[in-house]
Amino acid sequence: MGPVRQVDGSKVAVVTTAGALVQARDRAASNWLLAAADNRDRAQRDWNDRGVALLRCGGAFTAIRVPASLITAAAGSEEHAWVSAYLSAALHRGPVFVDQTAGWYYCLVPSKARESWQEPETECFGDDHYLGVPCPGIDFQHPRARSCWVVPMDGPADLCSPDAISQLLDVARKKTAEAGAQ
Repeated sequence: MGPVRQVDGSKVAVVTTAGALVQARDRAASNWLLAAADNRDRAQRDWNDRGVALLRCGGAFTAIRVPASLITAAAGSEEHAWVSAYLSAALHRGPVFVDQTAGWYYCLVPSKARESWQEPETECFGDDHYLGVPCPGIDFQHPRARSCWVVPMDGPADLCSPDAISQLLDVARKKTAEAGAQ
């Protein structure tokens, strides 16, 4: 039996599985992300058919695009599980996905980040930008993992802190400079 909690004085068994929690998290994230689609039905079909849907930046969220070389420099590894764990900790579980073919990582941030973002080698997308966002639940182990979540969304509107991304970039540049000096 799972954990027990009291509801109105009576005991109720709460039975959850990790899989059910992940599915619920992914459904909530999907519904929230689909608000950025011009056509929700089409975006959902694109996720089902291709694993990626075009969503408009600038509403509830936007994205900061970071070269893979900076991410792997900060993480000190190119190994998927290591990079995922590193980003999860460094960005306080903020959502990140990668386009493995193009070599870009995308950190989802609040739209207001666009107003002040100035980090070299990166780009913060504006309202006029559409972004190919992978379906929640697609990770490195998925067969259609060209674009996949490195750090999945914990829930609707749980986004990365631009300050945490800036700190990660500082670490990456420092490590790159140190490696170049050796």
